[in-house]
Amino acid sequence: MPAHRTARERARAELTAAIKDEARSQLGKQGADGLSLRAVARELGMVSSALYRYFPSRDDLLTALIIDAYNALGDAVEKAAAGHETPRERWRAACHGLRAWALANRHEYSLLYGTPIPGYRAPLDTVTPATRVPAVFIGAVRDAWRAGETKPPFEGPEMSPELREQLRGIRDQLAPDLPEEILARAFIAWVQLFGMVGFELGGQFANTVDPADEFFTHTVEQLTLFVGLG
Repeated sequence: MPAHRTARERARAELTAAIKDEARSQLGKQGADGLSLRAVARELGMVSSALYRYFPSRDDLLTALIIDAYNALGDAVEKAAAGHETPRERWRAACHGLRAWALANRHEYSLLYGTPIPGYRAPLDTVTPATRVPAVFIGAVRDAWRAGETKPPFEGPEMSPELREQLRGIRDQLAPDLPEEILARAFIAWVQLFGMVGFELGGQFANTVDPADEFFTHTVEQLTLFVGLG
C-alpha cells in the first residue's frame, strides 16, 4: 500500500478495522452464527445502511474475519518455526505456536476450526490463507524426507486407492514430491493436533489433564515420532 493515503482512505481503513474489531467482540458473546451487521452498526453508532457500504452482507464480514484469523494464525506458526534449524525442531515449535495462538484467540480459532456456521459457505478467497499453517508442518516433513532423515513408515494397512487419490490432491498442492505414505502420517498427526487443541479449548480436559501443558508437550513428542521426525 502506498505510504501516502488520502484522509478518506485512512478514514475508511480505520472504520473497516473498527467494524471487524466489534465483530470479533460479538463472536465471543454471540458466536459466529449470532453475528449481526445491525448489532455491529448499533454498537459503533452507525446506521446499518452505512455499514453495508463496507460489508454488503454478514457473510462478507465473516469472510473478512476468517481471512484475518487464518493470516494471524499463519503469522504465529511461521514465526514460531522460524529460526529452528532442523525439521524436527520446526515441527515441534509450530505445534506449540499453534496452541499458544489458539489459547490467546479462542473465539477466532473456533471461527476457523469449530462448528460450521449454518448457511455460510467459505469462498475461494479463504483457501490461500488457510494453507499457510499446514504448509509449515508439511514443509518440515518434506525437508526431512528430502534429506533422508525421516524414519520408515509404521506398519499398518495399505491405503485404499480412493484415499491415495485424495492424498495426491493435497500433495500436489503443498508438496508435489512427497510420497503418499509420508503425507498420510503428517495428515493424521495434523488432525490429532487440532483435535487436541479443540478438546482443550472446549474444556474437555477438565478434571483429567487440565492444565494441559505437560500432556500437550508429551503428545507433540509422540506425534513427532509418528511423522518420522524422531
